Amino acid sequence: MRALAPGVWHWDAPHPEWSPGEEWDEQVSSYAVDDGERLLLFDPLAVPGEIEARAADRETVIVLTCPWHERDAQGLVERLGAPVFTPQPDEGSSDVAWLGEEARLYAAGDVLPVGVEAFPGGGRSDLVLWVESRGAVVPGDSLIDRGKGLEIPDDWLDQGLTHEQVVAGLQPLLDRPVEHVLAAHGGPMDRAALERALA
Repeated sequence: MRALAPGVWHWDAPHPEWSPGEEWDEQVSSYAVDDGERLLLFDPLAVPGEIEARAADRETVIVLTCPWHERDAQGLVERLGAPVFTPQPDEGSSDVAWLGEEARLYAAGDVLPVGVEAFPGGGRSDLVLWVESRGAVVPGDSLIDRGKGLEIPDDWLDQGLTHEQVVAGLQPLLDRPVEHVLAAHGGPMDRAALERALA
């Protein structure tokens, strides 16, 4: 685990469902953001002990960029009682089904009551988040690094959604004071990486 800035932490861990030949790296990233009022855990997997200890002492919220990034969320909810914000799962999916009525669903255009704004991403269930308090973009699976820098994975987009539509939906982020891009696949990056991906 490492601190990227005051109140922003990154760690990575091997994805439990990864297998050789996947088009993404075995190591995936998770993040914690202390916004001054609460601790936000983004797409948490294998949360380090010091982050979990911090979570036990304050209001903690889990925010998923997409339902299939539930990773270790269920165990954290059981231990910490943290609420989970998630996009609507795809029809017929078992993702986050364990949450039942407790799921706090959000969609593109929503501003979550925890200071996070949702932008359209790679699909209805794959959104990009803006954390104003820390100047951070959390792009889920909408922007990833496959070894050539941050990019929109066109082959992961919802059917009928184009690369150009994703770029258009994310352009407003370039008007924000972005300092960090907290990518799930590829690790943390900077504003320049976002600018290149949306060029």
